[in-house]
Amino acid sequence: MAALLTSVKDNKDKTAVYLSECRTMGIDVLVPDVNRSVAEFAPDRSSGRDQARPAIVFGLAAVRNVGESLVDRIVAERDANGPFADIFDFCQRVDPVVLNKRTMESLVKAGAFDSLGHPRQGLCLVLEAVVDRTLERRRERDLGITTLFAAFEEERADPGWGGAKVAIPDTEFDKGQRLAFEKEMLGLYVSDHPLMGFEAALARHTDSTLSDMREEDPAAGDRPPVRTVGGVVTDLRRSYTKKGDLMARFVLEDLEAAMEVFVFPKTMAEYGSLIENDAILVVRGRLDTREEEPKIVCMEVSRPVLERGQEDLHITLPLGVLTDAKVDGLKDVLSGHPGHSPVLLHVGDKVLRLPPEFNVDCRNGLVGELKRLLGQSAVLS
Repeated sequence: MAALLTSVKDNKDKTAVYLSECRTMGIDVLVPDVNRSVAEFAPDRSSGRDQARPAIVFGLAAVRNVGESLVDRIVAERDANGPFADIFDFCQRVDPVVLNKRTMESLVKAGAFDSLGHPRQGLCLVLEAVVDRTLERRRERDLGITTLFAAFEEERADPGWGGAKVAIPDTEFDKGQRLAFEKEMLGLYVSDHPLMGFEAALARHTDSTLSDMREEDPAAGDRPPVRTVGGVVTDLRRSYTKKGDLMARFVLEDLEAAMEVFVFPKTMAEYGSLIENDAILVVRGRLDTREEEPKIVCMEVSRPVLERGQEDLHITLPLGVLTDAKVDGLKDVLSGHPGHSPVLLHVGDKVLRLPPEFNVDCRNGLVGELKRLLGQSAVLS
């Protein structure tokens, strides 16, 4: 899976699909880490065989403003002298070219220093002071300059810092801001996703997924069918037409794909107040394939109130779909996602409430796994 993720690293849609597949398979995908990452995606070798879940760690080269040459310098120092103890140890040891403000800020916001025990917001607040003081002390050391006070402090404190470490505030970004920065730095949500836990609840309001909509054949009918899809809003941009009417475009993203959505003035006038970054929306619209990348022309927007993964899961199937192999597969999938939500199976005009041992947690890829097993004829709600 690490190799597959690396092979599509420049295609965020395909990367999102494989990230979702990893969640379904029980493989954690971790944010970049200065002590565990290499340039590309790689198995987390530090997890060991005693870990309950295998993991893949994001490559450092995927972080915005961090090129492969800088990653090579970080990894070379780590390999030569061992893991970094904290941000101060990192700043003292790496090549000074790594310590430019944009690179360091990007690493912090992507979560690359999380394992060192520093909160992202606290580190952002003092990052410039940490880097400046480190570079100053390194220059003094290289020139053989010291002071009486520094020498005295070095006897009883950290010999590399002379007791002059910058205090890092113990404050953290809220979940929404933390994920927004991850998305900005990596192009994807990694440590969590705004839709995690809401998959089944969102499925009640939609009739298609973004990946299914992308794959529709526009030549199959006279007009592309109207579909209802759901996801989280990112990269919202508002603009005005020549007549001065407000319109918008944004990216709608679910756990497996993302598509650009156009909202023209008439629709914007009616639904514009619902559209904002990080909002979970249900969009009804048509597929537009006139350009290379398919887009959605929005007709209606709603903003449903969703409950996180505690409702009943309804699986509706036409007669004849549940073969013995599908039944066995269904048992395996449901058993692999134990939780508190009862499962109701609708087959024809019969409704079967499965025993409590098949209660599920609708998070972590269950809905996607069921759709792959049962096919597009299955309706999950």
